[in-house]
Amino acid sequence: MFDSLSDRLTEVFRSFRGVTTLNEENVKAGLREVRLALLEADVNYKVVSGFTETVRAKCLGQEVTRGVSPAQQVVSIVNQELIRLLGGDTTALSLQGQTPAVIMMVGLQGSGKTTSSAKIANYLRKQKMRPYLVPCDVYRPAAIDQLVVLAKELAMPYYPSTTDMKPVDIARKAIEQAKAEQASVVILDTAGRLHVDEALMHELQELKALVNPQEILFVADAMTGQDAVTVAESFQEQLGITGVVLTKMDGDARGGAALSIKTVTGAPVKFVGMGEKLSEIEIFHPDRIAGRILGMGDVLTLVEKAQTTIKEEEAAELAKKMQKATFDLEDFRTQMRRLKKLGSMQSILKMIPGLGGLSDMLSKSGEVPEKEMARVEAIINSMTPDERHNPDLLNGSRRARIAKGAGVTVQQVNLLVRQFDQMRQMMKGMLGGGKAKLPKAMRGLSPKGGRMPSMPQGMPSEGMEGAGTSSAARDAKQAAAKKKKRKERRAARRK
Repeated sequence: MFDSLSDRLTEVFRSFRGVTTLNEENVKAGLREVRLALLEADVNYKVVSGFTETVRAKCLGQEVTRGVSPAQQVVSIVNQELIRLLGGDTTALSLQGQTPAVIMMVGLQGSGKTTSSAKIANYLRKQKMRPYLVPCDVYRPAAIDQLVVLAKELAMPYYPSTTDMKPVDIARKAIEQAKAEQASVVILDTAGRLHVDEALMHELQELKALVNPQEILFVADAMTGQDAVTVAESFQEQLGITGVVLTKMDGDARGGAALSIKTVTGAPVKFVGMGEKLSEIEIFHPDRIAGRILGMGDVLTLVEKAQTTIKEEEAAELAKKMQKATFDLEDFRTQMRRLKKLGSMQSILKMIPGLGGLSDMLSKSGEVPEKEMARVEAIINSMTPDERHNPDLLNGSRRARIAKGAGVTVQQVNLLVRQFDQMRQMMKGMLGGGKAKLPKAMRGLSPKGGRMPSMPQGMPSEGMEGAGTSSAARDAKQAAAKKKKRKERRAARRK
């Protein structure tokens, strides 16, 4: 979502690299580009004005840290202000005060309230809570059915509402039922409208007075930009929201809603929806989002994702297999599948400090690691269990069968098997404490795992002399050239 803004800010910071001191002129020029970048990202213009003025004052004031370069000073100040703009500290749900606690999900129709209700219920259950889902939208066709389907998918209790019931009656009876089932939190999926109107607000105010919710979460579609902020402001004035859930944060919107909504409404963003799966919801961490925007990565989120995907015991067992070189193609396929659960390779690279640029390079070059991974998985899937556990069984006829089943060439199967064996030996050397040298056959390989395309093996590509050759070959070539020069000098002296 923040790719465009991140690219623009990166260019601004580069302009400060040759600057020796910060002064009114170069700060003004840099902040002009920052202002344009934020406005293009659909950030509220009042928010942009306040942000740039604060950054300008800190850049020129006494708050600038001494002992670092001007470019680092600017990045540090912008990072601090971005965190403040996004809400400062992470704001958790506040569910104390009554049992069961009540969360009201509010927002316009189509913003993603129903799906977000199920996602938050799934998140709370992972936190050892007992959620209870209540469909209160009796107006939108199939709204009740949608939440019931999601509740059944999660194997989660829900109240069986019907369209002939009033929302207030549904809420009253549902809370009584939730108490009987010893639920710890009730999530009300309320009705929405295509726009804010008096009837909607009156109904929500009645519900609020009846259930006394601990949280009123406004659900906003991040793709709508400033419209989401305007609607949130209206809900805040008439209902009093306690937090915001931004959906579709994995899309290609410009991110203005996330950057504006806290300043305009005063309500912090508490959750962000990062995909369509019921597990794809994250707590909103302002410092981590600011780090992503500025290209600093987000290692903490990546670690948390990895912890939910790979268990500690499994990781220990995998390390033992690698150390003993018993790591087989079955294990390799399992790890690839777990890696996919973390997200796309480009999104993973952007979370690792310093590798955001590599992600952009892959995108611009058209190289898609996921396609290569899918091809490798197809090859492994075409093997029998015995072949996956013992690649030594793969003779010529077996490799031809695997290639045909996977829709690839025999050469690609051979390359996978060869590289897997080399990787296994390297892992054994590294984990065993030895010095694992890069195997000769792996030198000169392209980033895709194969040799330079459309060329004989070992031949460098045009304009990239020596790119496809090993360091040993280059050394031999240089030695031969020196020897030739010595012979020429001796011949010249004889003459």
